[in-house]
Amino acid sequence: MKVKSIILAMSLSAMTPTVNIEAQQAPIIPLKDFFRNPEKSSFRISPDGTKLAFMQPWKSRMNIFVQEIGKPGEVQATFAEARDIAGYFWKNNNRLVFLQDKGGNENFHLFAVDADGKNQVELTPGDAVRAEIIDDLFDNESEMIVGLNKRNPEIFDAYRINIVTGEMKMIAENPGNITGWVTDNTGAIRGATTTDGINTAVLYRKSEAEAFQVLKSTNFKETFAPLYFDFDNKTLFVSSNLGRDKTAIIAYDPDANKELRLIYEHPEVDVSALLRSRKRKVITAVAYETDKSHYHFLDAQREALQKKFDSRFPGYEVSLTGTNRNEDKMLVYVGSDRSYGQYWFYDQGKDEFIKLADMAPWLNEEYLSEMKPVRYTSRDGMVINGYLTLPKGVPAKNLPVVINPHGGPWARDSWGFNPEVQFLANRGYAVLQMNFRGSVGYGRKFWEASFKQWGKTMQDDITDGVNWLIKEGIADPKRVAIYGASYGGYATLAGITLTPELYACAVDYVGVSNLFTFMGTIPPYWKPYLDMMYEMVGDPEKDKDLMTAASPVFHVEKIKCPLFIAQGANDPRVAKAESDQIVEALKKRGIDVPYMVKDNEGHGFANEENRMEFYREMEKFFAKYLGGRKE
Repeated sequence: MKVKSIILAMSLSAMTPTVNIEAQQAPIIPLKDFFRNPEKSSFRISPDGTKLAFMQPWKSRMNIFVQEIGKPGEVQATFAEARDIAGYFWKNNNRLVFLQDKGGNENFHLFAVDADGKNQVELTPGDAVRAEIIDDLFDNESEMIVGLNKRNPEIFDAYRINIVTGEMKMIAENPGNITGWVTDNTGAIRGATTTDGINTAVLYRKSEAEAFQVLKSTNFKETFAPLYFDFDNKTLFVSSNLGRDKTAIIAYDPDANKELRLIYEHPEVDVSALLRSRKRKVITAVAYETDKSHYHFLDAQREALQKKFDSRFPGYEVSLTGTNRNEDKMLVYVGSDRSYGQYWFYDQGKDEFIKLADMAPWLNEEYLSEMKPVRYTSRDGMVINGYLTLPKGVPAKNLPVVINPHGGPWARDSWGFNPEVQFLANRGYAVLQMNFRGSVGYGRKFWEASFKQWGKTMQDDITDGVNWLIKEGIADPKRVAIYGASYGGYATLAGITLTPELYACAVDYVGVSNLFTFMGTIPPYWKPYLDMMYEMVGDPEKDKDLMTAASPVFHVEKIKCPLFIAQGANDPRVAKAESDQIVEALKKRGIDVPYMVKDNEGHGFANEENRMEFYREMEKFFAKYLGGRKE
């Protein structure tokens, strides 16, 4: 195909001065290059700064490898074959702790292993047990505090675990309403967050010898979220929207139960991340996100360091991802919308940058597309922010389009490298991602505007994005598809049932089809939030008509376009029954819908071979119904 395209372009250029659009387009990049495992990723530096750990593929699974800085060669520390290592960190200079689940069930277990791959211990055994890290105990080389739901699957008790022997001891029993634990810098449990489903509270105690007292009570629409204690273990930093629309960072005195000072707030977006230097015992910056990620610096030294990074890598987003304890040896990530990213090692003493790895050296940035921040106004006047990615080298006129709503729905899309988006743009499609109402980061009013609006104004925001693209002349109105995962899968099904005339085809990936059964099959550890879900999505008893109207499975007769569905059999968030129901409903109407189920996957396909198969089928599906390119 490539040779024929070149010959055709040469023939046309010899015959006529007409410009050949295909010749200007970026070449077709192999599908596997977008979705294969990265060459190396997730670098971590040991506390003493002498070793690097990183993830790289082994038997198609991401495993941990270790290398001494400045020396050749590497040692494999983990040997996972069924599933990728989900995440890891250095606990001390010789021992690593990592997380792994089974088949996508999200019951993550903690393991510990030496840097040379020896002495591996499963720290949190039990098939139905899920582990959550409460405190890695920065100054304790052999212990950490984790939350486990082994006593009651709906709630997490706090345990202290020895990472060498696996010995554990419960240090705080959950009375039934605690949803999170807060430790100070010594590892003492000094706070907790609670819920009764609607109302939330922050508990506090001066020491572990005392009983918890209520520090602040709110309803779930208000935010008062502890981040961490200052280094004096007296001042508490919290993110809060009390008395304001946008979440800000404040310093709080828990003993006097009063706000001390405002650290930072932004007029347009929420701010919830506060950075610090453990060595120098200072807070250094807040991070926030508008069109892209930004910092507001509170510390001159950290600001100067960022300026050095930015000048060294102009045009890229540069972030400090880790340091040794002495904070003079650093890991730096460099990325963009067109770059999967690079990792660099920076030795501050030598003022030296050393490149560690390209995550995807096989991708050429020149052939990839810019992700452009955009905004449009919804039919009721709400400003919707999003991102538009256009195929490289093609005029932005009358294009086939893939509308790509995000999951959550209380999440957001962000600027940066997205392999799905780049893949679709390379195949000739414009891709629109929108942060519809309810997307987080835009303040309380914008979030609350989504309550009980599944299939209603939330969906209107997506529809209005399609119409905006058509009005701008970018979209061919006869070649618009919708594709999304999780809530995005729900929005896909809602789109083709509520506005069937809008879409030429659709792909639903682990999406909700029936709000009633979705509410009845949530994971047990979501149960404390069920009343909140009733407020935000709908009560199956009180809002029966609303939920019926918003459930795509009850409106399949309106579907006019081809639909492709993919689902993980072990999905704990959106049960397989959600996809089964709509497939069965379509079959009863005599419609055969392509349906891909993977028995070793959960909420999305993590295993490389399953990703490849899914996107290969998507590529063929969109090429058939939208007319885009394919390998």
